[in-house]
Amino acid sequence: MSHVSSQPAHGQSPLRTVQVLGGGSAGSSAHVRSLAAGLVARGVRVTVCAPTEVAHVYGFADVGAQHVTVPRSSDPGSVAALRLACADADLVHAHGLHAALRASLALSGRTTPLVVTWHTRSHAEGARAHLLRLLERRVARAASVVLGTSSDLVERARVRGARDARLAAVAFPAPRRPDTPEPTPTPGFEGDEGHEGPEDPERLRHKALAELGAVDRPLLMAVGSLVKHRGYDTLLDAARTWRHLTPVPLVVIAGEGPERGALQRRIESEQLPVRLVGRRDDVPELLAAADVALLTSSGESRSILAQEALHARVPLVATDVGGIRELVGDAAELVPCGDAHALADAVTHLLSDPVRRDHLKERGATQAATWPTEDETVAQVLSVYDELTSTGPLG
Repeated sequence: MSHVSSQPAHGQSPLRTVQVLGGGSAGSSAHVRSLAAGLVARGVRVTVCAPTEVAHVYGFADVGAQHVTVPRSSDPGSVAALRLACADADLVHAHGLHAALRASLALSGRTTPLVVTWHTRSHAEGARAHLLRLLERRVARAASVVLGTSSDLVERARVRGARDARLAAVAFPAPRRPDTPEPTPTPGFEGDEGHEGPEDPERLRHKALAELGAVDRPLLMAVGSLVKHRGYDTLLDAARTWRHLTPVPLVVIAGEGPERGALQRRIESEQLPVRLVGRRDDVPELLAAADVALLTSSGESRSILAQEALHARVPLVATDVGGIRELVGDAAELVPCGDAHALADAVTHLLSDPVRRDHLKERGATQAATWPTEDETVAQVLSVYDELTSTGPLG
């Protein structure tokens, strides 16, 4: 695979790239941090254009990238700020539809190549769905290359008019952890004074279960914004069935969004065994404590939850939509979208079948090992950059 060398040739300036983020979703932001680290290590100059709060969370400067604050798309000054930031770029790489739209506007009249990565499928209904199609068409046609994180996104980009659409090798970087304080010395302990070992995983699991109220009952974990396409209405329908199990499983949904009020009213009026816990910064710990992970969306590409569940060896029940089957293979129970009965049955059978749960844990670890590494992701992106900067921008 051809790619940009880690060091520029004698007398040649380093490749100058600009990575553009829009709203800073967890998946695209983590990908950009990982990509920036790999590019910088190979001698590429990287500027990340993102809102300040996103840069603070993901620490792009910590891996050697320059950060330029560009407001979110709702700010009228965002395109002008982006145009200035891209002034001396050899190539611009935008992540997500809104970031790609702003990048294409900022590059209007220039010959700078534009690479766009579609990380996930956007969702809209009614008149907004028509606007979404127009946005996708504009972005697909403006890009020199569109990289899709799943085959369905690659096909979607081609249908929208992309000149060159390819499947992207996108790694799942390990979640960033905030720095932990130095442990205090344990009096009377001889040996590595002042350095306690990592907390016992089983103790952490019990702590999470106790906080959620699921010490003596199965824990079912869902993660994602509280919006229509997440399929939480179907999940609540299924939860009515689980009330008759002994013990009754607890469904925990981590996330926030406009559907919170409606979902909470249903939970209370129907006395469902479901808790909405809002946004959490300890999702990996909560997920690791779960007996089953649930993904009920009507459309998914390279789901972060699915990847986290398989990495954590947590059995997954997911809707068979978008790129999910391609991502998980036979390492999860897949059910039809919107089918509460199928979802309820799949979970009930898993909870009563420890052998099947163990099988899915093993299959999950095996499947996760087939996913691209961060080095492979960087190598593919460098190959694309090399094509576009060596032969000149596509036109």
